[in-house]
Amino acid sequence: MVTFRDLVRAFRQLDINSSQPVIVHASLSSLGEVIGGARTLLGALLSVFPSVVMPTFTYKTMITPEVGPPDNAINYGSAKDANRMAEFFQPQMPADRLMGILAETLRQNNQAVRSSHPILSFAGIGAEDIVQSQSIENPLAPIQALVETNGWAILIGVDHTVNTSIHWGERMSGRMAFTRWALTRRGIVECPGFPGCSNGFQAIAPHVEKATHRVQLVTAEIKAVFLPALIETVQGLIAEDPTALLCDRQDCDRCGEVRATVGER
Repeated sequence: MVTFRDLVRAFRQLDINSSQPVIVHASLSSLGEVIGGARTLLGALLSVFPSVVMPTFTYKTMITPEVGPPDNAINYGSAKDANRMAEFFQPQMPADRLMGILAETLRQNNQAVRSSHPILSFAGIGAEDIVQSQSIENPLAPIQALVETNGWAILIGVDHTVNTSIHWGERMSGRMAFTRWALTRRGIVECPGFPGCSNGFQAIAPHVEKATHRVQLVTAEIKAVFLPALIETVQGLIAEDPTALLCDRQDCDRCGEVRATVGER
């Protein structure tokens, strides 16, 4: 069984300056049995890192319109049933299950502040300025703020396919983004800057090895990646190969659109 002390010891062994903020992606189950569950994991993180951010995305708010801009990796008019099941975004809406139980545990914490993006919200503790930097026009602004403050991405039992920060590197490289729509109390809101597919992101691992700190805790590897180095690496890879970090699925609409913009299908 994993205890609070085990987690604190492991996070300290990552050798990160505690004044630097972190964005966390975690699989609680990768740790085996944690006494106290996600609350213990969150408490251990906060005892070592005073500024903790996590994505709290809410995909259930998404609407697919009948028509829209071209080359947007979306099949317009194809989601009438899904549209009927869409939910209005509200600040207390739970994070999508794909975010993991830790993200929802953080969101529910009394000290947490959450941004108001109806699809791509972030929540944080001790990171209000970072979280509130987000806007509809720039949904990845919290990543930018983390990079500018020399933050780290912490991956607990997960790999780079869930590393949201890589999307900021794509944006800084000029890679195309998409538009999506969300259901809100004010009506349907257009949300530009929606990122592409992340299924190919694990390919970055060997390129950021020197910027990665690692520690093993029972069955899980915990990694910390220095964000400025990560973003610089993403930009370098895409400058060398415009299709870098795209996935290999032939049916991936978003990666297909990106390839089309660089003349490759």
